[in-house]
Amino acid sequence: MEFDLSWILLGLPLAFGLGWLASRMDLRQLRLENRQTPKAYFKGLNYLLNEQQDQAIDAFIEAVQHDPDTSELHFALGNLFRRRGEYERAVRVHQHLLSRADLTQTDRDRAQYALAQDYLKAGLLDRAEDALTKLEGTAHTSQAHLALLGIYERSRDWAKASAVAQKLSDNGQGSFHGRQAHYLCEQAAALDVTQDSAQVIALLQQAIQVASQGARARMALSKAYEQTDQLQDAYATLETLASQVPSALPLLAPKLAALAQKLNGVDAALNLLETSYAKTASLDVLSAIVQLRTAKGETDTSSLFAKHLEREPSLVAATQWVANEKFEHEQFHPQVQRALERAAKPLQRYRCAACGFEATQHFWQCPGCQAWDSYPARRVEEL
Repeated sequence: MEFDLSWILLGLPLAFGLGWLASRMDLRQLRLENRQTPKAYFKGLNYLLNEQQDQAIDAFIEAVQHDPDTSELHFALGNLFRRRGEYERAVRVHQHLLSRADLTQTDRDRAQYALAQDYLKAGLLDRAEDALTKLEGTAHTSQAHLALLGIYERSRDWAKASAVAQKLSDNGQGSFHGRQAHYLCEQAAALDVTQDSAQVIALLQQAIQVASQGARARMALSKAYEQTDQLQDAYATLETLASQVPSALPLLAPKLAALAQKLNGVDAALNLLETSYAKTASLDVLSAIVQLRTAKGETDTSSLFAKHLEREPSLVAATQWVANEKFEHEQFHPQVQRALERAAKPLQRYRCAACGFEATQHFWQCPGCQAWDSYPARRVEEL
């Protein structure tokens, strides 16, 4: 049978035409997908700017489906899930990124840090700690250390918190001496001073060396001395604190006055408090002065509160003065006194300078925002 070359001549143009048509269809599909991907991306961005997170998530999911290899879309989607509180979905997105073999080391570290944030927001502190420790030596090292510091503070692991704070300080991320002193004080507070007095005192003395201008360590040391019947050392510690950190005197004035009475050193303590009060009027210092003058036998101490009103208007001082005064209609005195005390009570609180959280007692770490040393020694009315 003879082979007919005419069929080849007829088939070549046909094959060429079919190949050209197929390539055109592939190019058209590729161009269509390329147009759809940025369209979905920009749609999601527009929703995000308008704070329409549900629609933004849908748009980014559509964009990821068109281009599953785009890491930036995955990061955007994971961050949106985290902001919405959908931590499990955020974790899956970032774990998917980490499983990709083609991911650059920079993006891998970024995904690892994002995964740690997912765990932190979800309250899974052990998993967050594990994810953060893997970032040692990367561009996210400082951020990881700060996050780890927060974890150790929340879990009250003060030894690890101190080690991380030292790393941050060594890396030039600021001074953490104040925090490290607090960590030592927390370790001392966890011990029973009657059983471990030597260790408690050693920790507090170390805290004083770390942050000599901190008031907490010396106040805690004074309390430890008092609990172990070393009253002279307790008083001397507070006296040193008053001279080195005068701004802390309102906090320690009541205890200073009480110790002075036990040690028969009322005159010296009274001189110290009155000298400070003359420079800066403080109601806590004034109350301690009144306490010591009463101990000396003076009876007309309420007039001191009236004199305080000449220096500074104070509802608290007015309430203290009214409590010891006699009026023409004395039968109404209790009602007036209760009304004044109720009105003055909010003014006797302490307020966090960082978040505004108010409390009836002074805190070294704010219960609201967890900031250290954010409570001034003076009460709300005197700020």
